[in-house]
Amino acid sequence: MIRISKISDCTLVVLWFCLRVLAQVPESTRPIVIRAGTLLDGKGGTLHDVRITIQAARIVALDSGDGRPVDYDLRGLTVLPGWIDAHVHMTWIFGKDGKNAGTDGITQEDAYKAASNAWLTLMAGFTTVQSVGAPNDVPLRDAIARGILPGPRILTAVQPLEGKGDATGTPDEIRVFVRRQKAAGADLIKIFASKSIRLGGGMTLSQAQLDAACDEAKRQGLRTLVHAYKDAVRAATLAGCTEVEHGTLASEDNLKLMAEKGVYFDPQCGLVLENYLLHKDQYLGTSGYTAEGFDAMEKIIPMDHEIAQHGARTPGLKMVFGTDAVAGAHGRNAEEFIDRVRDCGVEPMAAMISANSVAAEAMGMGMEIGSVAPGLQADIIALDGDPLKDITAVRRVVFVMKGGIVYKNSAPGVIPSFGGVQP
Repeated sequence: MIRISKISDCTLVVLWFCLRVLAQVPESTRPIVIRAGTLLDGKGGTLHDVRITIQAARIVALDSGDGRPVDYDLRGLTVLPGWIDAHVHMTWIFGKDGKNAGTDGITQEDAYKAASNAWLTLMAGFTTVQSVGAPNDVPLRDAIARGILPGPRILTAVQPLEGKGDATGTPDEIRVFVRRQKAAGADLIKIFASKSIRLGGGMTLSQAQLDAACDEAKRQGLRTLVHAYKDAVRAATLAGCTEVEHGTLASEDNLKLMAEKGVYFDPQCGLVLENYLLHKDQYLGTSGYTAEGFDAMEKIIPMDHEIAQHGARTPGLKMVFGTDAVAGAHGRNAEEFIDRVRDCGVEPMAAMISANSVAAEAMGMGMEIGSVAPGLQADIIALDGDPLKDITAVRRVVFVMKGGIVYKNSAPGVIPSFGGVQP
């Protein structure tokens, strides 16, 4: 007999039953047809009255219909590709005492919380995320990929390169570190080239160290994601990195250089700092979180808005969607869309494609995800509302399909397909 003694145990039981159902769902042998009244294609286009035909986890056709029965009639909703969050920390949790426990959890309960983070993120419409990173990401990524757990597709950096000046290592030692991450299963390399902005954001790696890290990653076929503020933005760009995250206090010249070099930009407009302030008591006093740091956060939020505004106005600069979601923010990722549009002046369509085709391209997955088009993975979500007219519609995700399997279907009047799952 199962004795449920805590809410977390109850959550575990619900998850367990859900996982067993998912594990037994056979791949559909017949096409699945979705009817969409309004479809945002993920590349900036809007289509009307289309049918999306799916088979074996992929989209096989977009057309106006041939009389074939419809499995999911999503007219009245806004249909679009599953969102991509280019910057999360999926295994970051609060511990038993309710305080920030980071990503180093080793207990069964910690694993359950990480699995819950994945489920909440998927239910919020995010079908792919980049978790950057922690070794604990690897088993979660692999369990989801094998269908053992429900969650978004995860790309992970495993162990990030922590910039500590000379103590980080020589360029040759950094190259060895990068190769070790590749051997450990990393999908990309995460590099800390700056201190936290709460501590001033100064550089923590030399140009030579950054050059070695980014060059070795390229040699290993891996992308590089660099945590950078101020002058570190220029250094990371000159090093040939793939993507810069944060970028607060970078100059306009540095943003133009990023655009010129084809470096993707992942600024944060609000969610991460708003989440820290919302959960201040749970973070304060844990590693890296001081009263002085929290005082600084209030001042940093307008700076984050400013850099995102400048980024959006920089010609040719490709801005991707990343939330830096940590404990307390998982499942609320879409709030970052609202921050971008409301506080940073980003156009709603630009905000949407930053989490679709632009993010997919930045991850080297543009031929797999990020758009609704024949040949791509059937990652499809639907919103109750139009985010181009009311950005708060991103909070109302009522349908989630990932890889041709339906994980959420709460739209009124929508009939589930034979091959899907409707929790």
